[in-house]
Amino acid sequence: MSWDIESFRQKLEDQHTFPGTYIFKFIVPHEKRDDVVEILPFADIKYRESSNGKYISVTASAEMKTSQGVLDVYIEANKIEGCIAL
Repeated sequence: MSWDIESFRQKLEDQHTFPGTYIFKFIVPHEKRDDVVEILPFADIKYRESSNGKYISVTASAEMKTSQGVLDVYIEANKIEGCIAL
């Protein structure tokens, strides 16, 4: 993994109150949309297609209990080919 998980955890702890609502944003190839949805089955999800239809942005609002729960979602998203977390 190319990101510093502990640094990100600290930012989450400093900037968010848990439990609380967290908004995830991802851009994925259109055919990978369902893969993102599978890691956030409990979220309110909105989609927006790119102008050429090749990519789709996924915005998911979810009630997260801990910063570790947020990290777990990003770790799983990192496994999806072509997924970009914003």
